[in-house]
Amino acid sequence: MKVSKRGEYGVRALCYLSELHEEGWVHIRRIAAEEEIPAKFLESILLQLKRAGYVNSRRGNEGGYTLAKPPARIMLGEVIRILDGPLAPMASALELRELMDRNPRQAGFFAVLMDVRNAVSGILDATSLADVVRRTREARSGDGEDDDRESEMI
Repeated sequence: MKVSKRGEYGVRALCYLSELHEEGWVHIRRIAAEEEIPAKFLESILLQLKRAGYVNSRRGNEGGYTLAKPPARIMLGEVIRILDGPLAPMASALELRELMDRNPRQAGFFAVLMDVRNAVSGILDATSLADVVRRTREARSGDGEDDDRESEMI
């Protein structure tokens, strides 16, 4: 699975809004500047997320963007599917199942890809924006020291 720039920027913007959730409306220029995202690209991403019900927007000097629901209720899997499509290493789950049925000699390989897809989906579907913000805070404060050892093992 590869997350596109659209998906990455969308998650970054939502995490930024999560950090400021209690403060209310945030101007798109502020999000773009703080997260180093091109403003026009961010505008199209936030419009897509608004249509999907994840952000609200309001025009004017007192306007901007805010999350449509609490950060703990927005899961990464949902957001990435909206912005990037299916969470699969080479096809959607349905397409992988069809490949397994059509090509039994390669069914084992496609079954492994299905396992990868299911593992990735399981993690992303169980991880909320609030979780990501918490993990970012921990990493910034140095509480994520074990993460370095884990990445060396991979």
